Amino acid sequence: MKIMVIDDSSTIRRTAELFLRPAGHQVILADDGFDALAKINDYRPDLIFCDILMPKLDGYQTCALIRKSARFHETPVVMLSSKDGLFDRARGAMVGSNHYLTKPFTKEDLLKAVHDHARQASS
Repeated sequence: MKIMVIDDSSTIRRTAELFLRPAGHQVILADDGFDALAKINDYRPDLIFCDILMPKLDGYQTCALIRKSARFHETPVVMLSSKDGLFDRARGAMVGSNHYLTKPFTKEDLLKAVHDHARQASS
């Protein structure tokens, strides 16, 4: 799968890449929402992990823009956040996210989210 990881933290981006590449996934990294939107047409990811708290364009806004895109509106988006409140999860769902993953995440958490979305896409 082609997976885009959008996060302003280079540590989170690198960690996700270290977990996903050995599992056979192509990883596209973006350091904010604007960077992601510039890359999405070129790479056409199958799944997007998107941090919520980012400068300029936050994860909610980024997810909403992806959902409004005719080409990418069905691409699964998993929100990443250190916040685990009900409000944050509900707001993510309101803008169209498919799943919510709390940071710090483990390799198993990340790969399970990928597996779950790959299985949904094939059914």
